[in-house]
Amino acid sequence: MNDKKIISAIAARDERMLAFVVQKYSRLLWKIAAAILIDAASVQDVEECVADVFIYLWQYPEKYDSDKAKLSSWLSLIARSRAVDRYRQVARKREISMEEAMEGAVAESLGYDGAIAADEEKERLHSCLEKLEEQEKELIIRRYYYEQKPAEIAVALDMPKKQVENRLYYVRQKLKKMM
Repeated sequence: MNDKKIISAIAARDERMLAFVVQKYSRLLWKIAAAILIDAASVQDVEECVADVFIYLWQYPEKYDSDKAKLSSWLSLIARSRAVDRYRQVARKREISMEEAMEGAVAESLGYDGAIAADEEKERLHSCLEKLEEQEKELIIRRYYYEQKPAEIAVALDMPKKQVENRLYYVRQKLKKMM
């Protein structure tokens, strides 16, 4: 069955066709969402992301354009977007408790001895971390708070591993200069 027929049936509110799509693409969308949310969120968060994709499909089938992409690609893009949004939500919730843990790990990577003892130093590092761009913060959070390897970060952010390594190096250098 081609993508146009599937979307037409879903637009006509054929629940069996939606069930077919759910069964066919759940595993793919699960892998995409889980790769982004690995070690950052619960299994329920991954499930919600995948469910959100199918709800979106049910509510807005007309937004899919078969001339631009395959249905699997379009659903994958939505899953990735939902997972990144969920990741950011989870990161914001954990931000307060994360600050202290991350400051020590980042400080250590910048060459400071262990945890930063002086409150002034902690405040300065926190201030420097706040000045980073969103993507830079995300790299630092994934690397030093969630302790993800560059290869894992690369999969989650859909970037080459070497680019992740280079950006991490750049961000550490930037933080050193700011400190």
